[in-house]
Amino acid sequence: MIKTVRVGGVPEHFNLAWHLAIEQGKFKTKGIEIDWIDVPGGTGAMCKMLRDGEIDIAIALTEGVIADITKGNPSKLVQFYVNSPLRWGIFVNAKSTINTIAEMQGKKYAISRFNSGSHLMSYVNASNNGFKINEEDFVIVKDLIGARKALANGTAELFMWEKFTTKPFVDNGEFKMIGECKTPWPCFAVVATNNYINTQSETLNEVLEIVNESCNELKFNSEAVDLIAWRYQIKLADAFKWFNELEYAGKAEINEEEMNSIFTELVKYKIIDAVPNIFDICYNKTVELV
Repeated sequence: MIKTVRVGGVPEHFNLAWHLAIEQGKFKTKGIEIDWIDVPGGTGAMCKMLRDGEIDIAIALTEGVIADITKGNPSKLVQFYVNSPLRWGIFVNAKSTINTIAEMQGKKYAISRFNSGSHLMSYVNASNNGFKINEEDFVIVKDLIGARKALANGTAELFMWEKFTTKPFVDNGEFKMIGECKTPWPCFAVVATNNYINTQSETLNEVLEIVNESCNELKFNSEAVDLIAWRYQIKLADAFKWFNELEYAGKAEINEEEMNSIFTELVKYKIIDAVPNIFDICYNKTVELV
């Protein structure tokens, strides 16, 4: 009997390992059918899909999913997916008079939705640079397409999104990048609904095993950079730089000490209100107690 698993993720280069595993039939050998759903709206959209039972698993930004679980999302972080930080580029329209991070204060931010990475990381960047953002400074644009429209018509002035995904719009003269902000934690996590964990834990473990194996194979594939550049329309030099910095988690264990350190950072940046109990956030069978 085939077991169908609904998985949501952004249509970006980070998820190539998933797509290769699907294309190579790695899941089917275990009797698993992956129903992959591209979610251009990002982590905020995936959190809503998890809440609404539209997907079983999401590959989402760490800060966004932890924040949403603390707000009642009936899901758990089951493992990290990418340990390296995400490089958030800070973009403005090419004709904008804004040229530096120091000029960001008081400007309008395009965000995909509230509690998304583009929303939460704006607070991290503001905190790092000593200024504050007000809720009225945000303009919801849903996705990258919406952000391009908002920056073009002046509805918003700034936009933060993954650097290499957005850089083609710098290269073609539509945007300019005025800076970047790196996440101070592993950037992507695998999250599953409590219902899926409770009813399909064996299949979940098989999915994690296959994905981690695919990540390892991709990282040591000599043709990976060419493949990334071709499939995602990224300049070869940019694909090389991104892939060279990429560190997959590669294991289905969550370290308690690391997790509590991440919680502390999230509190510092006011992304969550207080350090939670680790088992309220993480799937307890993958937590390594230290």
